[in-house]
Amino acid sequence: MTDDNKVGEERKKFNMRVFGSAPWLKGIEKQRHRTKVFKSGNSLAVRIPSGTKLSAGMEMDLLVEDGQFLSYDPVEQPKRMFNIAKVAGSATSLKPIRREDRIFEDRPLRSRDKSKDEP
Repeated sequence: MTDDNKVGEERKKFNMRVFGSAPWLKGIEKQRHRTKVFKSGNSLAVRIPSGTKLSAGMEMDLLVEDGQFLSYDPVEQPKRMFNIAKVAGSATSLKPIRREDRIFEDRPLRSRDKSKDEP
């Protein structure tokens, strides 16, 4: 085993000891892949290897500084709207509330100060 490998192994053991005792300090897993930039229509494209948590169709926000690729982040997708037309009319056994069931008894209002309330 070379000196670099020994140092790498010692560093891994240290990280496991530190992060194992404080799980909220979990290290960031990084992977390095080699890929090529190619032309796709009028744009440039990069193939992303499978095995990442990315999926086809995801929108990404690309950060480029001084012409150098730095990073990309997933764009927050808008929340889907609930389609009421799909469920309209499906609860056929529901009936309107009767008028006598809508009447409530009057009661005194309680104050926020508990010492002022009557026992």
